[in-house]
Amino acid sequence: MKRTDLALEVRESIPEDDKEVKGVVLEKDRDSENGIEITRLVIKDLQGAKAMGKPVGTYITVEADSIEDMQGKYEQRYIDKLQCYIKELVPDICDKSVFIVGLGNREVTPDALGPKVIDEIFTTRHLIREFGEEFKVKHNMNTVTALAPGVMAQTGMETKEIVKGIIDEVRPDLMIVIDALAARSVKRLNCTIQLTDTGISPGSGVGNNRNALNKESLGIPVVAIGVPTVVDAGTIVEDQLEQALKAQGYSEQEIYTFINEINQKQVRNMFVTPNDVDEAVRHMSFIIAEALNDCFVPKNSYE
Repeated sequence: MKRTDLALEVRESIPEDDKEVKGVVLEKDRDSENGIEITRLVIKDLQGAKAMGKPVGTYITVEADSIEDMQGKYEQRYIDKLQCYIKELVPDICDKSVFIVGLGNREVTPDALGPKVIDEIFTTRHLIREFGEEFKVKHNMNTVTALAPGVMAQTGMETKEIVKGIIDEVRPDLMIVIDALAARSVKRLNCTIQLTDTGISPGSGVGNNRNALNKESLGIPVVAIGVPTVVDAGTIVEDQLEQALKAQGYSEQEIYTFINEINQKQVRNMFVTPNDVDEAVRHMSFIIAEALNDCFVPKNSYE
């Protein structure tokens, strides 16, 4: 199984000959005007969860035709779309106090998405505590707190331990977690956003699973937003070999056997990211932060 955090890619990898996977509903929509492909994948029951290897819940994937589109003239449209999908996952989000957590290591560019989003989040809890509920109502705000907890190598603590302590103290209604993901397709790097109401297992796509952050472990609903920034080097090698061998007429079994024979552990532990990842992460963090800010502190709140 090629490593990926994207539910859409897991579904694509299941050889069902276009038949439905029991317990899984897949819907696709194309917004040609804005160059966006939207996929809603719903895992309805335990049978679907077993087939997918992912928890029961809803997964929304927003794919841009290109990085240039997402960073260029359509940027505001992506922000507006993303805000709509966040509200789709949590219909009553405007009535909730929210804790936003940016996972990852800001010193490692492909892993810095979460902390960079937090840098641009407009937090309000301190203002509401200072000026009272009347201030909150007047400016149409949610109560928002935010944190970039770092990684275990920096803190010596599991992320779950850190955020659980804050949740117990602050008592938010909802947690939104942002993290960099791994994909199996190079074309999806830095121009795809996945949203899910199932929470997240940090590092799962790169084989470095930490404690899950979800409703079961934290006691409140957890929405996860992620962008794939890396792809497994072994996946790139396999895909290129598969295409070349198919073109030469080899059978699927022969291709599978050959790739397994040459598969090197050293390659499987390597991950690749585009050379413009710093600029891409900066743009994607801005898009996600703006969408979240628009959800919780509308732009016209001070007009």
